[in-house]
Amino acid sequence: MESEEARAEMARLAAEIERHNRLYYEEAEPEISDADYDLLVRELRALEAGHPELVTPDSPTQLVGASPATHFAAVAHRVPMLSLGNGFTDDDVYEFDRRVRKLLGSDAPVEYAAEPKLDGLAIAVVYRDGRFTQAATRGDGSRGENVTATVAQIRGLPKRLAGAAPALLEVRGEIFMPLEGFRQLNEELTARGEKAFVNPRNAAAGSVRQLDPEVTRARPLELFVYGLGEAEPAATPDRQSELLGWLHSLGFATSPLATTVRGPEACLDYYRRLAAARASLPYQIDGVVYKVNRLDWQQRLGMVSRAPRWAIAHKFPAERAQTLLRDIIIQVGRTGALTPVADLEPITVGGVVVSRATLHNADEIERLDVRIGDTVEIQRAGDVIPQVLRVIESERPKDAKPFHFPTRCPCKLKTPVVREEDGVVRRCSGGLECPFQQVERLRYFVSRQAFDIEGLGGTHIENFWNDGLLKTPADLFRLKDHADALRQREGWGEQSVRTLLDAIEARRTIALDRFINALGIPTIGEATAKALAREYGDVDSWLEQMLQARRERQANDAPTKKEKAEAEIGPAYGRLCNVTDIGVTTADRIVAFFTEGHNVEIIRKLIAEVQVPPFRSARVAADSPFAGKTMVFTGTLSAMGRDEAEARAEALGAKVTGSVSKKTDYVVVGADAGSKARKAAELGVRTLSEDEWLQMSGAGA
Repeated sequence: MESEEARAEMARLAAEIERHNRLYYEEAEPEISDADYDLLVRELRALEAGHPELVTPDSPTQLVGASPATHFAAVAHRVPMLSLGNGFTDDDVYEFDRRVRKLLGSDAPVEYAAEPKLDGLAIAVVYRDGRFTQAATRGDGSRGENVTATVAQIRGLPKRLAGAAPALLEVRGEIFMPLEGFRQLNEELTARGEKAFVNPRNAAAGSVRQLDPEVTRARPLELFVYGLGEAEPAATPDRQSELLGWLHSLGFATSPLATTVRGPEACLDYYRRLAAARASLPYQIDGVVYKVNRLDWQQRLGMVSRAPRWAIAHKFPAERAQTLLRDIIIQVGRTGALTPVADLEPITVGGVVVSRATLHNADEIERLDVRIGDTVEIQRAGDVIPQVLRVIESERPKDAKPFHFPTRCPCKLKTPVVREEDGVVRRCSGGLECPFQQVERLRYFVSRQAFDIEGLGGTHIENFWNDGLLKTPADLFRLKDHADALRQREGWGEQSVRTLLDAIEARRTIALDRFINALGIPTIGEATAKALAREYGDVDSWLEQMLQARRERQANDAPTKKEKAEAEIGPAYGRLCNVTDIGVTTADRIVAFFTEGHNVEIIRKLIAEVQVPPFRSARVAADSPFAGKTMVFTGTLSAMGRDEAEARAEALGAKVTGSVSKKTDYVVVGADAGSKARKAAELGVRTLSEDEWLQMSGAGA
């Protein structure tokens, strides 16, 4: 590249990087992924390496130092950093309390630790031998970003603990920016001609994710801690309320509004007091959190999917606003579902600028009688997802246009749109032939919760697809055959191509649950993918069983129930129906995916390109009698609920299934056991009474 051409390209890249820096760090509203940003920086570095005489002191590479992906390295949470389930009504709180008491087998009022739910950035802070060593964001719950250098700048964070602490201590908390500090920061930014933050939460997140720790040091950040990730040795109090006191004695700040309450009525009374005081607090809160106070009960209750059973966030009502609906846009998702989206005149709701809101489906448009040109009321449901609530009919203009839901997909194939049996969802009938679905599935495939391929953002996926370089997931692992063509593309060079190909090669070995989740099979998300991986163990067995379940269902498509699926349809289909969180409806959707030959071909081609090790459950007690065993629970258990018992068995290394076979090692038989107990006797499978199960699992008195 000639010097003048290189100079122009470097100036373009520098301006683009600076724009994304402002969107990301100051506005906390990024337009591109971290991986796409990283590619821009790498491209600029490669040009500067070839033309060092053109490097300017104000280049982003000179000011930034390391790229974000290097600066914010991934950190694996040894104990998952869970999100909380949400409640929005009094009934939600009563139902939460009812579930807790049922799982605990108690009619007595439960004591809860209650505290405000801060609207900030969740953080995990690690101490070794009493000294601060690491800080990481929540991330996806399993992995976060290493923000040690910036979190160390928060003045209220103790760098050395005040009292005796375990050799390893991980504390969880929330970083936030007080309202007064937020106001002053925005005044300073405005005075310097810089754009102000839209709300304190974004200001806190942007301040922690600064590349320059000195910027973070100047920001008015605070930290309240609320719990533990882990402690070794585990010398901690018995109750959540006592835990907060213990953490405070070590030098941490905790919420001064934290307290204990007994029963759901007291929870609601606390909620109403905080709702009334919300406007006068010196920081933003968006609800309250209730946690079962006894820590041993928290252990018993465990978790479901990615949220604990022993806690709930009771959110304050969503904020609402009125604005103009300029248009209705149809989006096609990876499963072919057509979703109408309202294109709005931008408006601030709950501290966030909203320009799009979901209209859910065609029936919702009809119910609302919403028209293009209407004034509508919107809210951020749970302060997260914007949605249209109603039309302000008194403001309707005469030229407002009714919206006619399309009967054909907006893709270039114009394939018919079909309405599902439930009458709600409408899908493109083109399947994987639909370009929108192909691109969306590929985007999902490389996303963080799937194969997590760094440097391959949505724009690159779409461009590669349009140019014929990428049609199926397996094509990703053959991009190396097109390396020369990639280098010739605008904005790509030797370094950026090598970085992308290295990132792809790093994902040739993938966990089974991530492999299954990445395929985008309807109804299968992260939790269900993990349940399938746990059930079938390895990728070949999983695929073989899915194909067998398909054959069985094709031979007999009569209605059936989960309990009778094996007897009426077949063993493979019955096994699928009885996997955790899967019933007949979900099983039928999964089987339907495998009836399309090209889907099976796509999976086989992908298996040929990658390594999928057998699934292994995390952290199993070495001396567990159930490690590696297959177990079935049947009947009613009196000491603990079925969910709790199955979770405990899995924690002890067992594989819990829903049907009895010759491969089953133990069947735990509770009261009123039925056909599973009889089948265990017929097959000679060892059965355990509830007392025997409790004794062997260590849960007995």
